[in-house]
Amino acid sequence: MDVHRWIVAGLFFLACVFTPASQAGVSSADPTISSPQTERVLAYGLHAINDRYLTRVIIGNVAFEGMRGLGTIDPSVSVERLPNRHVLLRYRDDRVADFSAPGDNDVEGWADLIVRAGRYAAAHSSALQSANREKFYEAVFDAALSKLDIFSRYAGAREAAEHQAARNGFGGIGVRFELHPEDIHLTEVMPGTPAAEGHLAVGDHITAIDGTPLAGLSQDTISQRLRGPVGSSIALSVVKKPSAPASQVTLKRSLIVPPTVSMTMKDGIAVIAISSFNSKTGASTAAELKKAKTGNALKGVILDLRGNPGGLLDQGVAVADLFIAHGPIVSARGRHPDSVQAYEAQPGDPGEDVPVVVLVDGGTASAAEIVASALQDAGRAVLVGTNSYGKGTVQTVKALPNKGELTLTWSRFHSPSGYALHGLGVLPTICTADEKASVASLLAPLREGHSAVIANIAMWRASSIEDQDGRRQLRSVCPAAKQTDLTLDVEVGRDLLADHQLFAHTLALTASQSTASTASPHLPVKQH
Repeated sequence: MDVHRWIVAGLFFLACVFTPASQAGVSSADPTISSPQTERVLAYGLHAINDRYLTRVIIGNVAFEGMRGLGTIDPSVSVERLPNRHVLLRYRDDRVADFSAPGDNDVEGWADLIVRAGRYAAAHSSALQSANREKFYEAVFDAALSKLDIFSRYAGAREAAEHQAARNGFGGIGVRFELHPEDIHLTEVMPGTPAAEGHLAVGDHITAIDGTPLAGLSQDTISQRLRGPVGSSIALSVVKKPSAPASQVTLKRSLIVPPTVSMTMKDGIAVIAISSFNSKTGASTAAELKKAKTGNALKGVILDLRGNPGGLLDQGVAVADLFIAHGPIVSARGRHPDSVQAYEAQPGDPGEDVPVVVLVDGGTASAAEIVASALQDAGRAVLVGTNSYGKGTVQTVKALPNKGELTLTWSRFHSPSGYALHGLGVLPTICTADEKASVASLLAPLREGHSAVIANIAMWRASSIEDQDGRRQLRSVCPAAKQTDLTLDVEVGRDLLADHQLFAHTLALTASQSTASTASPHLPVKQH
């Protein structure tokens, strides 16, 4: 948390709560900003930050940053913190008010002060006068969270609803579309959805929804019209062929959870790609895995997590559990008691006896890194690719009274072998950062038995979260990158799974180090 410089100014040693620069101006302040609802939302959010953030914060510092956010609405508005526990509000170069600062941990006092500062600033600023409540919340919370970390953020009611839909699903019909001037063209119809059951198909044109023509409407507006409560009816005007008359199709919306898992099979090897983790990812992966094992001599699975930004923690745990019979998957540690959690694998899943290669790159983050590190530490998978993103923190979502939400970082992930993922990521056993490399050149060191990976993995697992310089040096072993040659990693995985002896040998390189507790005194060796 940055501590702001206290400005010496003896002019404002005042005992009053505030000294308005213009009483006449105050009466014209924006009633939206000064309403009790505004103060309630701010106090609720500040309480959440105070209680749940990963490290202890001084709420006065957080709130003061939030107050400085008024300047994002009107750059002419500024605030200064004085050494005599006063906060000075200026508009341009003019003093607007001088407020007595609440105590450092007085949440309600700071929420009240932010609202009063907004009221007095609005008496002088047309931008603040016209700002609605949502813009005010966004300015304050964005500024308040900006000094914490890049993953803590505020979402207004509309954006929060979109986030909830991505995590948990939404009422809809199960289509994706392309916007055209007069209508929309369907580009995807998801299996098992109302659209599929209603015989809609890719290429169909929808010209109206519930009798309202779509000509001229924005993509966002059309998306909102397609969505609605689960079980509610929607009437579509559908054109199947050019120049054909529109037919009326009535559907009932159902819960739509966007698909995140896809699978291809070739030569007995299943490539299961997971794009993110939502509420159905675990079940979808299990279903694809069972399908791969049905009627096939399954040689192994390539689990493709490249570019996967993460998502729901429990779904990452569920996917890892599919391939691990017993033992730890991940632990989370934070300041709030509810943030301290540990997850263990349970036996009886379909992937426990299947050889696995996991593909990772610089876009593999969060829940995807949990899966990769758990399978590597358990000796269940060989990792291929580049170092992962290193997003090893857990976010909790706190709903606000305005139906917005705060996403707050509240704990850190630790792999089964104990290292903190944040700022470090997961190191692949076979590094493909050199795009000029061939499959043969990447596998040769493993075949010849002189891979540097054992020493590097040992140092990786002994790395301390406080040793930022050491961690940066370790990450240079196999620099994180988003792969442009998407076939190289897959081909390496295929060759490994086809050679049982090489696969077992490579697996042992990392599995044998899963309980390492001391680092090699040597510098990490570049992997090739």
